[in-house]
Amino acid sequence: MKTPLLDVDIPSIYKNSQGVPVQLPKRLARATPDMTTAMAGIAADLSALTGRLVLSDLFRTYDMQMQAHLDYVNKKKRAFSPPPGGSFHEGGRAMDLSLPALKMSLDDFWVLAKKHNVVPIISQPNSSLDEAWHFECRGSHQVVIDYYRNRAGSNFKSPYAAGAASAILAIGVRVDQFGSAQKEAQLQAALIRCGHEIGNLDGAIGVLTRAALTSLGLAGATLDDALAHVEDIAQKTFRGEYKVVDQSILALTEQLEIKSPGHVVLDA
Repeated sequence: MKTPLLDVDIPSIYKNSQGVPVQLPKRLARATPDMTTAMAGIAADLSALTGRLVLSDLFRTYDMQMQAHLDYVNKKKRAFSPPPGGSFHEGGRAMDLSLPALKMSLDDFWVLAKKHNVVPIISQPNSSLDEAWHFECRGSHQVVIDYYRNRAGSNFKSPYAAGAASAILAIGVRVDQFGSAQKEAQLQAALIRCGHEIGNLDGAIGVLTRAALTSLGLAGATLDDALAHVEDIAQKTFRGEYKVVDQSILALTEQLEIKSPGHVVLDA
């Protein structure tokens, strides 16, 4: 099973033609179950402290990410945006938020966000820095980042880029660098997330990938069968990434409403 995206209804920085604030546009308002749960928890905590979670960006399609990248290249925006395949926005795992709406220092928000497994992309809580507004719920894709930090793989420009690619593959979206080997790359990323060392995440099924599959009893399995099996393991291991595991999250805050599509199970 691929990681699903949920539709969310959440305040945005945008206004309509009458100057009235509106919710985040639907094309942007999608997130993984664990990111959605994290946003609901953060929104509730902020509300209790008179702040609000107000977003400018959440999910980006391939085309949206390309436009953001081109805007950066053409100096229409200052903050760096990678080309498609390199952003957690594309995996439904990154949000850009309004810092003034938080009604707290960035230092304090970092502490609050960490409680919900949400992390910043910058290294210091300095609101004057580009991307001070950007936060991510990386989930098991942090495992891929750490895998590359430990030099178990070496074919990405940075460990972060490997983690972002893994997050995008997990929702079934194409990552260009893998060409026609998208399923192979999905399989490898899932294996890494589940603790297997397979060398580079590159879409090439080599000795180490085959050894990992053999250890799972999948020697000789078709690509589709192997992928389905390993994705099932990932789903069982990282349950909160595939479904909202606590239905009470729906009542956490009036600021964030989770709308579950039919293929996502909400259970207590």
